Amino acid sequence: MSRLTLKLLAGVVLASLASPALAADPYYPPVEEAPPPPVVAAPVSFSGWYLRGDLDYHWTDFRGATYELPYAYPGSYGVFDYGDIDGSWSLGAGIGYQFNNYIRTDVTLDYLFDADFTGQTTGYCSGGYLCTSVDTTSYNAWLLLANAYVDLGTWYGITPYVGAGIGGAYVNWDTLTNTTDDGTFQHEGGSDWRFAYGVMAGASYCLTSNVLLDVGYRYSRIDGGEMFGYAYGAGPGTDDGLGINEVRGGLRYQFGAGSPACAPAQVAYEPEPVYK
Repeated sequence: MSRLTLKLLAGVVLASLASPALAADPYYPPVEEAPPPPVVAAPVSFSGWYLRGDLDYHWTDFRGATYELPYAYPGSYGVFDYGDIDGSWSLGAGIGYQFNNYIRTDVTLDYLFDADFTGQTTGYCSGGYLCTSVDTTSYNAWLLLANAYVDLGTWYGITPYVGAGIGGAYVNWDTLTNTTDDGTFQHEGGSDWRFAYGVMAGASYCLTSNVLLDVGYRYSRIDGGEMFGYAYGAGPGTDDGLGINEVRGGLRYQFGAGSPACAPAQVAYEPEPVYK
């Protein structure tokens, strides 16, 4: 056997012995570290001024009225048998301030358009017999309230709230027309400022970060006051107050960064993934 042949055989043997050793050494790929989760900040809490405009439909609870009878027994009074006031519309505007995610206040001024009144009284006509009258008039009013609200949290852009307000109302009654068997008589309508308050509940919805749709209900209570003057043996008369039920809808515009209820959660820091 030649030397060349011996060298080839020796190389084959060495290669066969080295192969199992190499196969027994497994391959491990480099470890890749997972990136840490992003840090998410809570929704931003901020404050700011806002403007509002409202439209409502309301119906009024007439709480009764009394009137003097100067030519009957001294100090005697008459009362309305009943009174009914038709529904009507109102427009309002206001300016407010959002202190944080939950507390806000505003001042609102609403004009209540004319609402027609129909009532009835019972008394004695000139012939000495008992008779009834039909009384018609209307009223309008300015309602000024300082309000405070608690926003109850936000879900899917909807924020329910409750609130209350206190202020005054300027009530203006039109001429009261009194029709009896003795004829038709007109009493001059009364006008005056009165104490008023309101309670409300509703919800707002984010149209944009700065514009919110506001829909709700408000009950306003207005104290009694002058209703009509003297004419043909009766008057002056005073109403016992008005209870106003309002279904309201409107828009609020929040200045600056917008309403906190409409601010999305903010990502404070999201590190880049690291690869080896």
